[in-house]
Amino acid sequence: MRRKLVAGNWKMNGGLAANAALIADVKAGLAAAGTQADVAVCVPSPYFAQVQAAVAGSALALGAQDVSAHANGAYTGEVSGAMLAEFACKYAIVGHSERRAYHGETDAVVAAKAVAALKSGLTPIVCVGETLGEREAGQTDAVVGRQVDAVLAVLDVADVEKIVVAYEPVWAIGTGKTATPEMAQDVHSKLRGKLSAKNAVAAAKVQILYGGSMKPDNAKELLAMSDIDGGLIGGAALKAVDFLAIVQAAQGN
Repeated sequence: MRRKLVAGNWKMNGGLAANAALIADVKAGLAAAGTQADVAVCVPSPYFAQVQAAVAGSALALGAQDVSAHANGAYTGEVSGAMLAEFACKYAIVGHSERRAYHGETDAVVAAKAVAALKSGLTPIVCVGETLGEREAGQTDAVVGRQVDAVLAVLDVADVEKIVVAYEPVWAIGTGKTATPEMAQDVHSKLRGKLSAKNAVAAAKVQILYGGSMKPDNAKELLAMSDIDGGLIGGAALKAVDFLAIVQAAQGN
């Protein structure tokens, strides 16, 4: 049985005082409840040093919200995988819908970033998902299939088990809408099939997260689905009580 993963994506939120309070509360909650799930927070890059120190020795892992496809060089504003590794980052989100939409990241760019993360010893959380228009047009399977295939095409067979996949229906992010557990499971199952076509043994091990407005009141039902292995949490990750409730739901499934 795959271990669940709950990864908080703070997006462009935070501050030194707020971060310290949030991390302290999350750590206390994890210590009290135990950790039968993997738990991480993906924070804005200016706070890496602060959060690295704050989570040291705890069950809480540090992640980045992006990583450059380049190892080094004249790429102003970019952050390389090697830089992230120096801050003990374990995860790096690649291909988040906001990066695709606002920064024009293509499937090829996302694939290159996933490879760069792996080369630096990071676990890429590869995000895929369709817009409302694409879902209504019946294109969900084609869109998410194309997105994950682009990454799998550039991975060595042995590297498949080193990634995490996150299905984030764009229409359910920050809108209050959520895919039903059955809708999400259907996509997750098909993603598992894509992984299996590349490496069947690895596919059984890969954590596939749901990233479309998972909250305390829907987490249990979503996480009960056989191919939903955790959540990529946005707004709820900024409130310790909500984030911990999702972690608790993950530990109960």
